Amino acid sequence: MGLSLTTYQPVGFTTSVPLETPKRDAHATRARFLQAGFMEFYTNGFQGGSISHIVEQAGSTKGALFHHFDGKQQLGYAVVDEIIGPLLLQRWLSRLANTNDPIEVLLATFRKYVQEDITTGHFVNGCPLNNLAQEMSPLDPGFHQRIDGLYASWRTGIAEALARGIAAGTVRSDVQPQSVAALVVAAQMGIWGTGKSSQNATQMRTAAEGLYRYLESLRSTKQSNEETL
Repeated sequence: MGLSLTTYQPVGFTTSVPLETPKRDAHATRARFLQAGFMEFYTNGFQGGSISHIVEQAGSTKGALFHHFDGKQQLGYAVVDEIIGPLLLQRWLSRLANTNDPIEVLLATFRKYVQEDITTGHFVNGCPLNNLAQEMSPLDPGFHQRIDGLYASWRTGIAEALARGIAAGTVRSDVQPQSVAALVVAAQMGIWGTGKSSQNATQMRTAAEGLYRYLESLRSTKQSNEETL
């Protein structure tokens, strides 16, 4: 999952709605804890993440943190629900929702976020969703349920887009949408995992190129012929 929080706002937060100052300040404080928690868990893992560091990065106090969240576990759940989930929708599914050419959208999305994460250096930390999946899904049912639900939504979104592509004639008619969707999501996990494990941008690009070639092979003959004209 490509990473950038420069435009992120937690779900439900908008500066255009006038609120009383205490409520607005409380919401802003909660948002800072979510952003700080996201970055702390992304950088150091959930179990290795420091509550003290999160509080420091949020510019607040432990008392304020525990006012908004019962503890580290609840903060972690909120990070999945309110940051990682919306980021997944925004980056990997929003453009697929109405397209009849899912191959082009998938290629463009992968190329964008592979390059972005390499340019920013975030690739060395891997994918935030996959990191939590590997670390916490075997240990905590709350994390497992949330993470598994996000991956299921991701696969469903890709499969539905591929089905539309088949109907529109942009995707080969023999493609099995559910199988391809499962493979594409697994490939994303592998590409970012390769970057993290190797700490080598070239290795990550090489893995991504293999996926690009596979996706190109899913185009219908008609679509491929039109692109070569």
